[in-house]
Amino acid sequence: MISVKSVAGMVAVALAVAVAPAAATTYTVTYLGFGCANAINSTGQVVGEFPYAQSAHAFLYSNGTMTDLGTLAGGDGSIATGINDSGQVVGSSSIGGYDHAFLYSNGTMTDLNTLTGGSYSKAYGINNSGQVVGMTHPSAGGYHAFLYSNGTMTDLNILMGGSGSKAYAINESGQVVGYFTPPAVAGEHAFLYSNGTTTDLGTMQGGYGSQANSINDSGQVVGFSYIPGGEHGGQHAFLYSNGTMTDLGTLPDMEYSIATGINDSGQVVGYAYPNNGPSHAFLYSNGTMTDLDTLMGRYNSRAYGINDDGQIVGADNMGAFLLTPIPEPATLSLLALGGAALLRRKRASEGKR
Repeated sequence: MISVKSVAGMVAVALAVAVAPAAATTYTVTYLGFGCANAINSTGQVVGEFPYAQSAHAFLYSNGTMTDLGTLAGGDGSIATGINDSGQVVGSSSIGGYDHAFLYSNGTMTDLNTLTGGSYSKAYGINNSGQVVGMTHPSAGGYHAFLYSNGTMTDLNILMGGSGSKAYAINESGQVVGYFTPPAVAGEHAFLYSNGTTTDLGTMQGGYGSQANSINDSGQVVGFSYIPGGEHGGQHAFLYSNGTMTDLGTLPDMEYSIATGINDSGQVVGYAYPNNGPSHAFLYSNGTMTDLDTLMGRYNSRAYGINDDGQIVGADNMGAFLLTPIPEPATLSLLALGGAALLRRKRASEGKR
């Protein structure tokens, strides 16, 4: 609301500003170079990986500057998969052919693999408290989801009672999501781990399996679920909220979809693809799935993360990208125009006195 006052009579006239009719959001596209952008924080810092020699190196993109995070000592490659608002980064670095989970903070990359007790490990997500989630491969075999918090490594797989698991994301409340193999179940199911309790999110329509990829601070979870037809049947993105798993469908002419990220406004990103053909990044917002590939004029795109400002990161045939929404121009409403007319009439009447 904007208030305009005439100097002579000090009469306030309210001007209502109306946003132009709703239309598809437009974006500026920032090309970050060859590679892939995997995550973005609230300040717009982006992490991912870019080609380096015969391998790849993790990167941090901040304020227009690309920083090579390097590798763990003796490592020949690295990938960054998560970042919090303090700029702490997690991912994995390959040493002797085995991945080691790492935490990058204040310019130092720390090897978390020795703490997991496994032969190899990967870190996928981190929250603002510095809690890290990922997976490790213990000597007994299989994958075990882990939670690293305040210097302590916890094997979530043991607590969940599954035969295998991976953790992909954690929110500010310490809720963790990923997938596990529940007892007496053939397929892998998406899970939500909260305050010591594991919730099996199940599948859509009795499908073979499911996987949770991201969670926001409201506890909304996104991922994908197979739908009837066996393990290789249909695969659709889902949104799990308040105990209900909702099928987000897929883009036109696409058979499959995967949701990879969600922000605190409930906007979801991911990608859809046909049985044979390139993938298309999508944004799901207010019940509508928008094809970002077509909107950007890109090809074979995938979206992996979105922050609360609606900035989206991912990769396409050109490499890593950052999409930043362009605000729609505001237009004065009829009420505003009417207020201006009142001011003109008042000034005119005062001029006749």
